[in-house]
Amino acid sequence: MLQKKIRKLRISLSCRNCNDQKFEKNIGKMMIQQTGFISTYSVLSYAAGVAGNFFAFVLFVSPMPTFRRIIRRQSTEQFSGLPYVYALLNCLICLWYGMPIISPGIILVATVNSVGAIFQMIYIIIFIAYAERGKKVKMLGLLLAVFAVFSIIICVSLKLFEPPNRQLFVGYLSVLSLISMFASPLFVINLVIKTKSVEYMPFYLSLATFLMSLSFFGYGMFKQDLFISVPNGIGSLLGIIQLVLYFCYSRSSDGGRPRAPLLESYA
Repeated sequence: MLQKKIRKLRISLSCRNCNDQKFEKNIGKMMIQQTGFISTYSVLSYAAGVAGNFFAFVLFVSPMPTFRRIIRRQSTEQFSGLPYVYALLNCLICLWYGMPIISPGIILVATVNSVGAIFQMIYIIIFIAYAERGKKVKMLGLLLAVFAVFSIIICVSLKLFEPPNRQLFVGYLSVLSLISMFASPLFVINLVIKTKSVEYMPFYLSLATFLMSLSFFGYGMFKQDLFISVPNGIGSLLGIIQLVLYFCYSRSSDGGRPRAPLLESYA
């Protein structure tokens, strides 16, 4: 009897070991699958951010023909420098939001807006250099106001807020800033509908705007960051509307070839 009990005990122990081994194997497989999923997720997130940076760069260089003309004629003519001042403030706020001290893990937001801020500063400096005295003083005043506002935002966010409230504060400011920039595509959409012409809405500029917004919408979704995904989702919808309008009205424009955009009004 004793030998039978010992034999049963050995069998039960061996079965338990087998079950433990199977359990460990299943856990190992699950960990490998989860690691693979996280790796793919990270790659897609990074790819979306890099794509957004690329298409944003295309938009940053788009005003270059205007500033070549300003340099060549040594005059700002009827062009306005206000859009570049607004764009600079927007880039600075979004740059601050993307910094690790505010929002860890979204450094690609910081990179794209740092590049954008540099481009806007260059454009503003050129504009001031060739502007008339009245415009020059006005632009210098606006530039100082931008730096003052940005400095206040930095001080308030660091002194009065602690994580995660700091991220919420700067995030809401960045969303408001981005939404205010939608005045440009809304103006273009209204102009196209009124004139039934895409004369002032270049296709490639509209396409780049749409692709940039779509890329950062995806990046925001991957990062589960509503402060990125929501405004860029709105931007994507506006981009779709612009592209649809382009294909609807392009035939009625001069040979389907749009002119340069109204940079003096909304660039």
